Amino acid sequence: MLKQLLIITMVASGLSVAQPAASQHQLIPAPVTYTAQPGHLTINGPLAVTNEGANSAQLKAVTQWFGQQASRVGLTVDANAAAGKVLRLRLVNKPNDHGAEGYKLEVNTGGISIEAGEPAGIFYGLQSVLQMLPARALNKGVQLLVPCCTMADAPRFGWRGLMLDVSRHFFTVSEVKQYLDVMAHYKLNVLHWHLTDDNGWRIEIKSFPKLTEVGGCRVPRYGTFGERLAPVPGEKATDCGFYTQADIAEVVRYAAERHITIVPEIDVPGHSLAAIAAYPELSITKVPAYVNPGSKFSEWYANGTFKMLLDNTLNPADEKVYAFLDKVFGEVAQLFPGQYIHAGGDECYHGYWEKSPVCQQFMRKNGIKDVHGLQSYFMKRVNAMIAAKGKTMIGWDEIMDGGLADGAAVMSWRGTKGGVEAAKMGHAAVMTPTTHCYLDYMQADATLEPRIYEKLYLKTTYEFEPVPAGVNSSLILGGQGNLWTEKVPTLDHAFYMTYPRALALAEVLWSPASTREWPGFVQRTEAHFERFDQGKTGEGQNCHGGNGLRPPQC
Repeated sequence: MLKQLLIITMVASGLSVAQPAASQHQLIPAPVTYTAQPGHLTINGPLAVTNEGANSAQLKAVTQWFGQQASRVGLTVDANAAAGKVLRLRLVNKPNDHGAEGYKLEVNTGGISIEAGEPAGIFYGLQSVLQMLPARALNKGVQLLVPCCTMADAPRFGWRGLMLDVSRHFFTVSEVKQYLDVMAHYKLNVLHWHLTDDNGWRIEIKSFPKLTEVGGCRVPRYGTFGERLAPVPGEKATDCGFYTQADIAEVVRYAAERHITIVPEIDVPGHSLAAIAAYPELSITKVPAYVNPGSKFSEWYANGTFKMLLDNTLNPADEKVYAFLDKVFGEVAQLFPGQYIHAGGDECYHGYWEKSPVCQQFMRKNGIKDVHGLQSYFMKRVNAMIAAKGKTMIGWDEIMDGGLADGAAVMSWRGTKGGVEAAKMGHAAVMTPTTHCYLDYMQADATLEPRIYEKLYLKTTYEFEPVPAGVNSSLILGGQGNLWTEKVPTLDHAFYMTYPRALALAEVLWSPASTREWPGFVQRTEAHFERFDQGKTGEGQNCHGGNGLRPPQC
């Protein structure tokens, strides 16, 4: 199916499906430099490992992880192995030569050597080694061959992300870990975790237990999201899911071990129906609400405007709302050690604010001329409370409407315009335009996938350029793909929608733009489809997955 998908994508893009010339490697993302050398490293026994330099304890942990992954194809990694082929890991005190995530790698007939300035570089070098190992577990007694080569590698961008929406459909801790594993394999290093929305509040906040007790549950529904029946009076909300703070800590630790930073999102002031269901007094109308199970509660118009049929916005004129958010973001800041907290800010419907005498009076009192200015006031208050906790606020590009908060970063999704404007104002930006990065869009023929209102083919994603002309590139942190899950109810479906387009994003965000080459990428992607197949089906007597892409299902 995956290979058929690629062919359909190529045909839809107007390309021939003729096999391109063989490339010298099958690595994704492509390294900055790669030089093939004569011969192969032949491994017919345990691979001895040596760790050199500072942070030997961290290297030991990375070595243990690599040994677990390599064992899937029958390779044993043993620090106490007798003299033979050697895996040499070396940390050098020359970070400027490599950067925090860069590395140099050499494979020769005597073994494998990886040199880096930081443990992250060693980790990414080992990911490249895993990709050079066979996809299928070898039978006992068969020699393992690795092509001899040298490479020097480092990422183009520091933010190489994917967003996973767990509000519309909840994914367990185990499933999130599997998602992280595949990200790490392709050197993606940011998971934007969309934890709250109208359809579920998924993070435990101890100051407000009803956020998960009520906001984490909805009535069970099946069928097309957006067309499901609304709850009926007295119906119990039994479809529940949320992460305890212990769960969060476990996922954060797991991600950190794979050099992935998690950016949590608490989406305000719109998209807040789950919070309002728990605490109706947070809204303008204060009407009892329910967590939306996928029923229609908005009208969208051809000109891009919309109307909410239910009030899903927080009250920007109520000091109690800011006290509530200060405690929420306080607990979030304690749970996530990364620099950024995402505060949403997108698709906030202003109709209830416009009709509210309380909001209108508040605007007059504070010299706010319109509801866009009122949202800007709200986001600036949120920005201040996040900054007070030692974090930086990032939000969707609507946070620029009415005036951008000092120090805030912008995630540009309505094209790249918001990111360009933010950078020109001296603010950092992450590029994630719908035109190239929305992974919930259809990627194949409509007869093969659930119908979605937009398409995004693999080639289009591969053509993504995060830095538009005339922009200070140092302010473009990078980019990410976004997986909204209205129509993605399972992990298998999430992987299907994420890949192979996330492979294209991984290469766009890691490899030099000047070396990007579509025919070669297509060939390498086909090679990785075989690894996907091994990871999913667990083919072979040992039921080994393909280099850690997925746990075997056998």
